[in-house]
Order: sequence, then C-alpha cells, then structure tokens
Amino acid sequence: MSFVPSQYRLGITAGGQLGKMLAQAAIAWDIPVVVMDPDPACAARQLGMKFLKGNPRFREDLLKLRKEINLLALEIEHVSIEGLRDLQSEGIRIIPNPESLELIQDKGLQKKRLAEKGIPTMPFVLLDHEHEIVEAVQQGRIQLPFVQKTRKLGYDGRGVKRVNSMADLSDLLAGPSVIEQLCDIEKEISLIVAGNPQGETCVYPPVEMVFHPEANLVSYLLCPARLTASQAEEANHIAIETYHAFNPGGLLAVEMFLDKQGKCWVNEVAPRPHNSGHHTIEACATSQYEQQLRCLLGLPLGNTGLIKPAAMVNLLGEPGYSGIPRYEGFEEVLKLPEVYVHIYGKQQTRPFRKMGHVTLLGKDIEELTEKVELVKQKLKVKA
Repeated sequence: MSFVPSQYRLGITAGGQLGKMLAQAAIAWDIPVVVMDPDPACAARQLGMKFLKGNPRFREDLLKLRKEINLLALEIEHVSIEGLRDLQSEGIRIIPNPESLELIQDKGLQKKRLAEKGIPTMPFVLLDHEHEIVEAVQQGRIQLPFVQKTRKLGYDGRGVKRVNSMADLSDLLAGPSVIEQLCDIEKEISLIVAGNPQGETCVYPPVEMVFHPEANLVSYLLCPARLTASQAEEANHIAIETYHAFNPGGLLAVEMFLDKQGKCWVNEVAPRPHNSGHHTIEACATSQYEQQLRCLLGLPLGNTGLIKPAAMVNLLGEPGYSGIPRYEGFEEVLKLPEVYVHIYGKQQTRPFRKMGHVTLLGKDIEELTEKVELVKQKLKVKA
C-alpha cells in the first residue's frame, strides 16, 4: 500500500507548543498542515501551510476548517463538541473522537467513568456551587483537607485548589467542582497509551513527574520512573484499562499517584500529546507526535522503547519578568553533552509560563538528576 502525503490536509487546533511539535512531525512526512488559533502570533504560526484565526471553543470557528482539511488533531481538550461532530459528519477523521472527548472535558464525568469501570481513583463527590462545599464541610460530609477541581477548562495548574483549613473555604473556585480526597502521595507518574483503528495499543515507559512548589505544574520529569517491577506492571495495566474505558483513538496520557503503600491511583487523563511525553522526541524510538500521526492515519504503531534514560526540564518564565523573552545561560547549557533545547516561540514571557523544554539523555537516573540541577540553575527565561 502506498503512502501519498498530498492526499492529506492536517488541521491542528490550537497552535501552542503541542501543536507546533505535532506540525513538525507532520512536516517530516510532507503532510500539509493548517493551524487554527485565536492568536496569529502563536507558537505554531510558522509551520502551517495555512493559518486560520479562530477559537476552537466556538462551533462557528471550527467550521472554518471544513473545506481546508481531511484530518484533525487537537492540542488541547477545550474544543466545541458540536463543531467536532459537524466536521466528523463531513468525513473528516478526528482524534480524539468527540464522544470520548465530551467525557474527558468534564472532570466530573471523567471521574465517574473511571469509577464505573473499576479503575482505582481517589474517592470524590460532585458539587455545583461553592456554598454546597462549605455546607458539606460544616455538616461533616467532606473532611478537610481536600482538593477542589473545576469540572471544565482547567489545565496547567489552573482550576485546582488544595483546601487545607476552614479559612480556605472563603476563597473556593467558582462553579461545578470535583471534590477529591487527598492521596498520601509518594510520587506522581504518567504513562502515555496509543491506539490505532486496527485495535492495537502500546504504552510508553512510565515517567516520574516532579512538580514546581509554587506553580502547580511539572518542573521536570525522569524516565524511566523509579518504580519497582510490580509497581511498573500495575501502572502499565491500569493505563491500558483506562485507555479502553475512554477509547479516544490516538494518544491518552494517564496521570497517576503512587501512594506511600505502593498503590497506583488515576488522577486524570488527557487525550492528546502531553507535557509528560516531550522527552520521547529524542529518548524513544517513536516520538509521541509521530505516534499521534500514525494513529490518525491508521498506520502501524511505532516502537515506544526507550533508547536511553532521559529527563525533561520545563523552561518556565522566571518570577518578576514579563515581556519579550531572553534565554539567559543558553550557551552554557548547549555545552553539556546529550542536551536538546526546545524553544516554543511564544512572543511574551510571564511568571511560570511554559516557554520551552530541555531534554537530557544519560546513562542512569543519577547522572540525569545532576544534569537537571545544572539546567535549572543555568538556563533562565527572563525579559
């Protein structure tokens, strides 16, 4: 069977760093790309055959793509389901599929699906208003401390609040929420599962995520995660079961907690390329971005094997700086062996904004943790 790149037109919504790296993978196979984003200066602006200004959250904007593309991949979950269904009805192949995405967009429905399928996830309740949360705490139906998550539109630490005391109840997040029991966390891990239309699935090696203490997003990750053989086997099994629970087509990042008793709990999922898979570009036989294309095109899945132990450091905007980004220490970091710097092309930096990442390869986790500290010390995003 022949592969004819010119038969395809790949739409990507939207044009941030994930869209940019997916476009780079498509361009490597000479597949034309159309990028839709509200911002003409978005990170993927230079890579599309065509740029369409539009907000994928709005059905009418998504429909601008109907005559431009025959494949569609999403960078972020916050997309109009009605618009996706309209595009799908016109024969456009979409991953994740709209039915799965509709569940995943709503963290309440997402948690309910996990519970229904018997997948281990922390106990939770769903409440519509802040006053209901306060009443539930006062009546003893919810115990402090807990985590509040908005059901929709949260990402990168937004829409998540840890509620430790009665005083915190005066500053709850507004709107429908998931109230989740705290996990006694030993570490946080992520596994990315891929599935194609032929029913094949594969899993990338688990990564261990270390979070920034202020920004509530990943500071760096290590791969493979420091797990026992039985923990890695359990995490792999849970990740595959979670994939089948949602069946999105394409990629599903499954974030988990490992508790102090060694048990895995699913935190949440994302049906797309993920921050916890950036290292796969250099560290794995098949990057998560090429894998997404394979899934979308109905091609055989690529090898997910780890070529070499890896780490990935997120480049975050330094506190106290906003404006045109300046990458201090760039030349020093490039002197380090097996270091790969990715700059996303965002035109403005601000505190804790993701501006790029650095992938590091090494012989073992000990060498990698030393390199991580060097990168964190030397490379700063300022203005």
